[in-house]
Amino acid sequence: MKERRVLVVEDERTIAESIAARLRAEGFAVEIAPDGPSAVAQFRAGQPDLVVLDVMLPGFDGLEVCRRIQADRPVPVLMLTARDDETDLLVGLAVGADDYLTKPFSMRELAARVHVLLRRVERAAATPAPPAIRLGDIEINEAERRVRRDGADVHLTPTEFDLLVHLAGRPRTVLPRERLLADVWGWGDGSGTRTVDSHIKALRRKLGADLIRTVHGVGYALELPA
Repeated sequence: MKERRVLVVEDERTIAESIAARLRAEGFAVEIAPDGPSAVAQFRAGQPDLVVLDVMLPGFDGLEVCRRIQADRPVPVLMLTARDDETDLLVGLAVGADDYLTKPFSMRELAARVHVLLRRVERAAATPAPPAIRLGDIEINEAERRVRRDGADVHLTPTEFDLLVHLAGRPRTVLPRERLLADVWGWGDGSGTRTVDSHIKALRRKLGADLIRTVHGVGYALELPA
């Protein structure tokens, strides 16, 4: 099996080296970037399979790093935040992060989250893709992991794509947030419902506000065009 590469973007050297040591012990090849500009440069040069990304960085912050790398190539991003600030978390998820951890966190939890994110991407790549799904002017091509609207490509992060496919496979069915967390993210509890909400907002922004219906207090359903 090909050695999977992780880029750790963290300006606190002790934390960066601790994360790198744990991930290397898990079998990953790890590089460290201490600031925003070097993170983008190392991402483009090394083509990592996953990025562990701190929000607070010199040069420019992790949110800008996430915007730039996701514009280059969709890649799973685990964002690290210094405090449990809802605005920071939602902005991070909106610019393309797939998951987040709030400091302080355990290295075991971080390693588990990294494995879950990579397994999801690998499972999606290995699963035979059905024919393209059409939703009005939207086309979802699972084989190419590509979405088009009116013939133009729409850039989705890996998690946004997986969430859209999951909803499109069950049109008009209301799926609770907890089920979406379990099926798409692989989480066993409902503690990340804000993650679901943020990714739904991103899909609506990119593909149209009417595509996904909110059932308050329950979850979401994908609506088929009339």
